[in-house]
Amino acid sequence: MKTAYDTSATGQVLVDQRWLAARLDDPQVRVIEVDVSAAAYNDWHINGATLWNVYTDLKDEQYRSRSTAEFQALVARSGIGPDSTVVFYGYAPAVGFWLMRLYGHRDVRILDCSRDTWQAGGLPRSSVASDPAAGTFCLGKQDPRIRADLAGVREAIGRPGTTLLDVRSAAEYQGERFWPSGGMDPDGRAGHVPSAVHQPVDGLCNPDGSFRTAAELHRVFSAVDLDGDDELITYCTIGGRAATAWFALTQLLGRDNVRVYDGSWAEWGRTPGVPVQHP
Repeated sequence: MKTAYDTSATGQVLVDQRWLAARLDDPQVRVIEVDVSAAAYNDWHINGATLWNVYTDLKDEQYRSRSTAEFQALVARSGIGPDSTVVFYGYAPAVGFWLMRLYGHRDVRILDCSRDTWQAGGLPRSSVASDPAAGTFCLGKQDPRIRADLAGVREAIGRPGTTLLDVRSAAEYQGERFWPSGGMDPDGRAGHVPSAVHQPVDGLCNPDGSFRTAAELHRVFSAVDLDGDDELITYCTIGGRAATAWFALTQLLGRDNVRVYDGSWAEWGRTPGVPVQHP
């Protein structure tokens, strides 16, 4: 098992406020805010930060992940180069972290605090959108070791040695709630993937937005064999919570053999013919 809070390629995967504040003028450090709208970013953002809007930059109108070509364009206009240190913060920083790792960029970090904590500390903020010079990092091939697609999840149902982890709320898992609006689609169904284990990811962070200690995270992931070798596949609604679970499991707890189903329930619940289970 790897050492928690450490990677062999870059050292710390979590950086604190002082570390980032001291490097905001470093052209090798690219800061990305990941959110579900532009409202918070337009109000204020960390100096020099670029916005990645989950619903427009990372997903299309059907909640499908953007193509490699579209993501390549986003990475370029974010000023990311092959040697950049990329730091994510905001509503869903783990999504950005996972995507960069998916395409082969190794020096990726997450700011270990919330937007509110950064603001309360009086650290540099701006309301002027960042416009960095075009980045030159070329995406590699997707790493199949950290991503699962619909076909892969279907094959994993009930398969020995693989555990599907539904990290949504109890209401979503039990089929009482279907978000986003796929429940209104003719083929939209609520529930969960058959054989999936319910493992909500509430309580991963402290009130200041920092991740909890490894010991505390062990208790959060009570439904997971953290010392085992079985494959884990995480899913949620559109991939945000699934990526957060992946980050905590792999980067903070050292759990190997974890993949994210980024299509998640927005894809599964609206795909005719796939099995759905609910009480």
